Amino acid sequence: MLMIRSIVRTEKADAVLAGLLEAGYPAVTRISVYGRGKQRGLKVGSITYDELPKELLLTVIKEKDKDFVVKTIIEAAKTGDIGAYGDGKIFVSPVLEAYTISSGVKEEATKE
Repeated sequence: MLMIRSIVRTEKADAVLAGLLEAGYPAVTRISVYGRGKQRGLKVGSITYDELPKELLLTVIKEKDKDFVVKTIIEAAKTGDIGAYGDGKIFVSPVLEAYTISSGVKEEATKE
């Protein structure tokens, strides 16, 4: 299993969620976050906004689905045809095991 963490523009989060749902990946956790990337915030006139609002989307998938899910997120989150600074970042991490709280059932990582 893999965890996909996507940090996307707030105005793109609904499009990413819709794209994942349509692609068959409905299980997503959405968290409002603040931060900055390589662009170091945004300067408007004399005011600098060091931390910008973003949405953090978390989903756990099978390893075999990684490329498809990452492509789905990129297509939905990208600004225009070529993208722009601040569109976000995707992080992929292994998940060793997961538990369903209500049943206590353990899911172990497989290479499926």
